[in-house]
Amino acid sequence: MEERREITRVEYNAKGVIVIIDTEEKIPVKVANVSPLGMGVLVDKGAPELLNKDIIIVADCLVMYAHVNRIADYDETHNIVGINGKTFDDATLGYLFEHIG
Repeated sequence: MEERREITRVEYNAKGVIVIIDTEEKIPVKVANVSPLGMGVLVDKGAPELLNKDIIIVADCLVMYAHVNRIADYDETHNIVGINGKTFDDATLGYLFEHIG
């Protein structure tokens, strides 16, 4: 995968979950790396299509509202997904607070 990030990500191994904003579908993931502006996460190859979707990702102690901007093969069973963080809006924050607990 060609490097296109302006800020270097650091390795960050954590289990997490992606919630697709439009459908509220939950997808388990493994975070591979993180920066203040995004993440690289591993998803099973059979996961729903994520490219160009807005998502919420929760991983360990991090919560990020983000946009999926690229997907590439990682290994036989996983794809690596690149996400860019977005600024939380009122609707997304409302969703989070309604569904916590």
